[in-house]
Amino acid sequence: MLGYVTTDRRGTADPLLCDVAARLRGLGWRLAGAVQVNLETDPERPCDMELHVLAGDQVVRISQNLGAHSGGCRLDPAGLEAAVGLVEAALDDRPRLMIVNKFGKQEVDGRGFRPVIGRALVMGVPVLTAVNPDNMPGFAAFAGGMGIALPASVAQVLGWCLGLEA
Repeated sequence: MLGYVTTDRRGTADPLLCDVAARLRGLGWRLAGAVQVNLETDPERPCDMELHVLAGDQVVRISQNLGAHSGGCRLDPAGLEAAVGLVEAALDDRPRLMIVNKFGKQEVDGRGFRPVIGRALVMGVPVLTAVNPDNMPGFAAFAGGMGIALPASVAQVLGWCLGLEA
């Protein structure tokens, strides 16, 4: 099972997935994956991006400061790969669900969480993620028809998660 949400506003899936993860943890679910938390530091500069690893209490910064006038990608590939390693290790504990903050450009290009998502699916661990519209063609190619579009609603995503064991 590979569920995904798509939103048309940047960053709106992050709090949705955080909320879903918190509610499932509150129900005692063992989770793998990571959710993104954006920290606003200064209105004149982009936020800092952190991944909160769900199988523990690790927080990994995945943004880098490129300077005030930079327009390039702020993703820190080393930070992302560190988070991927932590999430992959958590799969050994057979979680009920893996939540990945997004299937983004890194995943479309075969990097980032893509191999871990594949491993989870092969193991029979359901995966929940977010995909922005620009990355839908790459996601669709990866998913091969397995992806299940979910409404961008905490209640409906939770309903999907809770129905996984039905």
